[in-house]
Amino acid sequence: MFTVVLLAHVATALVGLGAMAATGISAARAARGPSAPGATSVRRYFQPGANIAGRTVYLVPILGSALVAMSQHRYEFSDRFVAFGIVLWLLAVGLAETVVWPGEKEISRAVSGDWDGAASEGGMATICRRVTATSALVVVIFVLGTVVMFAQF
Repeated sequence: MFTVVLLAHVATALVGLGAMAATGISAARAARGPSAPGATSVRRYFQPGANIAGRTVYLVPILGSALVAMSQHRYEFSDRFVAFGIVLWLLAVGLAETVVWPGEKEISRAVSGDWDGAASEGGMATICRRVTATSALVVVIFVLGTVVMFAQF
């Protein structure tokens, strides 16, 4: 059962990582405007609604806690790699909750409505750049967390 939970832990981290990368790439494409190639896929990506794939990151610490509990004291919350992983997760999710996901909603409203008007006002480009940069930072944090977990520093 430990292996199944471990695989689920890794899978949810990878899905969240992939969703964050896709958001950053799509936001960069949205900044190019509605007449740019791929605008239809940008509209599709930023359809109204929550980014469920991105929210899978909330399962990562739940499954990680289950792994610690199932490890028969092989792993503890006081282990450096576990504690560091939790801190990195909190940082990444904090950035996603405060910058990326609210930015996704703003981009979604713009591309679902008057994308030309939003783009011409200049605010759209700023939002897209902020979401792109923060998504990239979150991806880096998740990759660092993955390295820490595998290496068990």
